[in-house]
Amino acid sequence: MATREHFRVAVIGTGFGGLGAGVRLRREGVTDFVILERADSVGGTWRDNSYPGCACDVPSHLYSFSFAPNPDWPRAFSGQPHIRAYLERVTDIFGLRPHIRFNSEVEEARWDEEARHWRLRTARGELTADVVVSATGPLSDPRIPDIKGLETFPGKVFHSSRWDHDYDLEGKRVAMVGTGASAIQIVPAIQPRVDRLTVVQRTPPWVMPRMDRGINAAEKWLHAKVPASHKARRGLLWLIREFQVGAFVRRPQLMKATEQIARAHIRRGIKDPALRAKVTPDYTIGCKRILLSNDYYPALAAPNTEVVDAGLTEVRGSTIVTADGTEREVDAIVFGTGFHVTDMPIGDRIHGVGGRTLAEHWKDGMAALRGSTIDGFPNLVMIIGPNTGLGNSSMILMIESSLNYLADYLATLERTGAAALNARPEAVRSWNAELQRRMERTVWNTGGCVSWYLDASGRNTTLWPGTTAEFRRATQRLKPQEYEVLRGRTERTGSSEASAEVAA
Repeated sequence: MATREHFRVAVIGTGFGGLGAGVRLRREGVTDFVILERADSVGGTWRDNSYPGCACDVPSHLYSFSFAPNPDWPRAFSGQPHIRAYLERVTDIFGLRPHIRFNSEVEEARWDEEARHWRLRTARGELTADVVVSATGPLSDPRIPDIKGLETFPGKVFHSSRWDHDYDLEGKRVAMVGTGASAIQIVPAIQPRVDRLTVVQRTPPWVMPRMDRGINAAEKWLHAKVPASHKARRGLLWLIREFQVGAFVRRPQLMKATEQIARAHIRRGIKDPALRAKVTPDYTIGCKRILLSNDYYPALAAPNTEVVDAGLTEVRGSTIVTADGTEREVDAIVFGTGFHVTDMPIGDRIHGVGGRTLAEHWKDGMAALRGSTIDGFPNLVMIIGPNTGLGNSSMILMIESSLNYLADYLATLERTGAAALNARPEAVRSWNAELQRRMERTVWNTGGCVSWYLDASGRNTTLWPGTTAEFRRATQRLKPQEYEVLRGRTERTGSSEASAEVAA
């Protein structure tokens, strides 16, 4: 006989989603759970992304858990160190550390159809769990394009989310590949230090002014002593963003007013007409993620910066070559080229009914019932699943709604005595068909751009085409008719997390 640990719930990841799941489980009275983390500390994307200038583009008081308000945010838009410190505090305040196993990357999760539970193989051993909560997030695995000759580059190469802090950029010739959310923060942070900065731009982003400021002592005192004031501030920030949703999802023509503000922002930051033309997008604002920065355009206009508006196609020794034939010698290449969002790598590691991987199941595009559950993958619940992303507000709101759904999912298992619930294929199809129907007139689908919101077939499988309040209503309660109930839970001895199994 061999003993393998068993848990009621296994959570994957310690970002906002994973830590939030841990807190919600404890609040629901579930203490028989483990949180598996591949790194040696908590934080998820806010641990991994530590590049110069890294900060959030959602106001601090909205980018935090409603159950863990933070009156001490230092700025309206906080930087990465403060957000990571907040997550560390949440971990300690809610007693999550005893549940976390660091350096425990999940190498495989396989549904055992006979035992009606999941078998997980991690870097530190094997375990089983009745329910698996995947909170790996879409911004966790960096994407570096396949560039001819990159492997022969003699200098330094790294992705923005794997920043090499031991490499000194001072006086170096640096190529910044990409002009997305990370790049517009990195460029102004490193431009004064480098000898020459080449920004390789395939598609220019729309950039709006960043209404950032320090939060003074009086505000912090008020929020700490009068919690209702903090709640009111958060509510106002939320309400403003809820009102913006209509322009994104129903009437993209309303984005024209916002576009005029962005054009004025370009004119203020860049005086050279030729450079202005290079950085002015030709698609509707909002089609790609709207970025916030006050210093990006001045950094592009600096004497030591050059914008090459063509994609990187080849590396020849220490020379980068772009699609327009431009060649530049560089000492370092930094990729700000995003993440595996619509093809999440963990999909190859999760095996459902019949051994089919999630990647195989999603070969024609991601889809999940209410952004959480997938047919053929019983008792797998996702946090930040397909079509739960936002284009204008805080993902923490969506995470908390998904946690409501998780809580009711577990309560349904207990109430019915079921071993597992399996989303019905027709329920997933119906939910996804309605999402895609609503997506047709959104700015993300009609704005004339190609973005990471879209998968290889051009479908938007990442964003939510509605308000956060609407998503909360949709995930408040599980609908039993959308699930097949699986009986026959295996018995386990004792009150602990261990079950005996016959050794192979």
